[in-house]
Amino acid sequence: MSFRAALIQSTATPDLRHDIGVLTAMIREAAGQGAALVATPEYCAGLDTREGKMFPVAHEEQDHPLLPAMQALAGELRIWLLIGSIGVKAPDGRIFNRSFLIGPDGLIAARYDKIHLFDIDLGQGRSYHESATIAAGTMATIAPCVEGRIGLSICYDIRFPHLYRAYAQAGAEMLAAPAAFTKVTGEAHWHVLQRARAIENGAYVLAPAQCGTLAGGAQCFGHSLIVDPWGRVLADGGDTPGIVMAEIDLEQVHETRRRIPSLAHDRAFAP
Repeated sequence: MSFRAALIQSTATPDLRHDIGVLTAMIREAAGQGAALVATPEYCAGLDTREGKMFPVAHEEQDHPLLPAMQALAGELRIWLLIGSIGVKAPDGRIFNRSFLIGPDGLIAARYDKIHLFDIDLGQGRSYHESATIAAGTMATIAPCVEGRIGLSICYDIRFPHLYRAYAQAGAEMLAAPAAFTKVTGEAHWHVLQRARAIENGAYVLAPAQCGTLAGGAQCFGHSLIVDPWGRVLADGGDTPGIVMAEIDLEQVHETRRRIPSLAHDRAFAP
């Protein structure tokens, strides 16, 4: 039950078509190196930032140019493809930050709308108010993927461990956490949070990330990570665009959970 996973690390632009071209080339390269699962970052195609707000290029799902291109690519290459997220128009005029898991048949196997929104003030004029333009999701998503099951999340979700514990207790061996983490918070917390979610749940964490400076000046931390169930970093993308890869052995998940069966040890307690 082992396979190769690849994470795409890139820098999105406001030019959706340009970004689709960049992603297509990188996904082809990853598949050519034997990846059975390829994952892209949050807002992987079409993104602008202004005054602490994210403005992803958004379309109705059925009209989004990225989806047919990525579905055709996954079907051609016979890979699982996780689109970390793109902007999808919501009924209230805002936008869903939505992940798509595409199977080797080219069909959409699962969707996930980011639940936890990044509304914070870091001081020194650095504030982010995602809810000003983004509508929150309400449903967790776990889905079959390659040989196992994967729980979907996006970026700020990583700070809410109960989501990942629910996934692990429902049988997920892999946890996806695509992101466009800020440079400030990434330097302080990125590696610790990803490793913690892996250790707590005895699961692989796959965290493809944006890097570099976005349109509007926002800086992303990069360092796409693949972390094993023991908390070891198997691959780190550094701070430049590229592809990181690692072998995923799902037997390691089951062995880790046998050694430390904490998922079965939750107890009720009074607050």
